[in-house]
Amino acid sequence: MLRIDIITIFPEFFRDVIDFGIVKRARAAGIVEITAHDLRGWTTDKHHIVDDRPFGGGDGMVLKPEPIFAGVEALTGAGRREDLPPQTRVVLLSPQGRVLTQAVARELAQPESQVVLLCGRYEGVDERVVEALVTDEISIGDYVLSGGEAAALVLTDAIVRLLPGALGSETSAVFESFSESLLDCPHYTRPPEFRGMRVPDVLLSGNHAEIERWRKDAALLKTRRNRPDLLK
Repeated sequence: MLRIDIITIFPEFFRDVIDFGIVKRARAAGIVEITAHDLRGWTTDKHHIVDDRPFGGGDGMVLKPEPIFAGVEALTGAGRREDLPPQTRVVLLSPQGRVLTQAVARELAQPESQVVLLCGRYEGVDERVVEALVTDEISIGDYVLSGGEAAALVLTDAIVRLLPGALGSETSAVFESFSESLLDCPHYTRPPEFRGMRVPDVLLSGNHAEIERWRKDAALLKTRRNRPDLLK
């Protein structure tokens, strides 16, 4: 079973969302365990303060290192990156990280492993967390969110659907967009004609070799039109 632990100041953000669709089925099947933890639970002051002003001045607040270190240590048994168990990754969701791709999701979708997701807030986290704890910094795109919670949900969904047994068909994840550096081919269903628009005849032919050839060509054309950068 893959274990995903999410450290956040808003654990309630995740409570309902992970109870739908593929993620819910994977949890029910014992394929993945997902737990959202309140960062404030690892504070030691009576006000449960998790942030402070940045040294050197500037706008915003920075998440303090103490509760994050305490949280990661409580969940993994290690207080430094080099002491983490071999199958454990500590991921900081950050606009400064490498961009999430299908290949990155596949790296993290390892059964019998643990992924700890750190949700940044405000101006980010104290850099000592990155220097000593984080194994991966991951961004879901070149834009800034109010916090890492939404990004953690995106990453969680991308990981879970790649776990063996999570999808209804074992080949579903193989033929999705980006799995072979191409976008997915177009898909059609009934009716065969709608408002003058017909399903391509080849898909109705029953000729599986021709259908497969059409799908590969169509995927290439869609990639060339929408994401030519992938072809490089």
